[in-house]
Amino acid sequence: MAQIRVLADELTDKLDSPTLVEGLPGVGLVGKIAADHLVEVFDMEHYGDVYCGGVPKVAVYMEGSSTLHPPVRIYADTEHDLLVLQSDIPIRPESATELATCLDSWFSDLDVTPIYLSGIAREKSAEVPALYGVGTEDVVDQFEAAGIDQPTETGLVSGPTGAMLSHAIQVGTTAFGLVVESDPQFPDPEAARIIIKHGIEPLTDIDVPVDDLVDSAAEIRKAKENLAKQMQQADEESTQARPLGMYQ
Repeated sequence: MAQIRVLADELTDKLDSPTLVEGLPGVGLVGKIAADHLVEVFDMEHYGDVYCGGVPKVAVYMEGSSTLHPPVRIYADTEHDLLVLQSDIPIRPESATELATCLDSWFSDLDVTPIYLSGIAREKSAEVPALYGVGTEDVVDQFEAAGIDQPTETGLVSGPTGAMLSHAIQVGTTAFGLVVESDPQFPDPEAARIIIKHGIEPLTDIDVPVDDLVDSAAEIRKAKENLAKQMQQADEESTQARPLGMYQ
């Protein structure tokens, strides 16, 4: 049965219209890296497990622990009214609509505002990766107030994150999307830093330390290299933004 199993129900009453950062794997693994960093830096509590339709039936174990977990989990930080959707595996786009529908009722119950993260493939250069905001019509002014640029080209967000943004448009709920230029071949901690400091921070008014993210960039790339290869081998599963011109 599609459901979200809450493990720390005592936290629910302490959450007041929380923001949720989505961290599904995609181009450069920027969402995954950013989500993992938020969970670690704020020592977020394992709040719930996601058993929605579309989530592969696999069990995950972690270094230093024999406890098994589902691959998609929710973490909470009540001090910052922050939730993180963390995934250790890709979600197929055709399954993402089921996931979005399942999450939608839970979002409504907790009055959750989601921020969806995506990379757009750009070859690495000395320039700082560009970031821009997309979302439902009711959030456009908030991007401007946060100093987040509009897109400079026509494009689309594909993969599971694109499916969940599409669902938000269809049902008329609020959703933010942040798109950052990312390395198309390797995990990109620098792009994750940009999306945190120049996207998540101004939208949530939460100060997120990123020194460890920068200092450990080489370790992060190595640790997430296998997942990045999986994403490249299954390109249609990858959350990413793409210029629409390539289809014309």
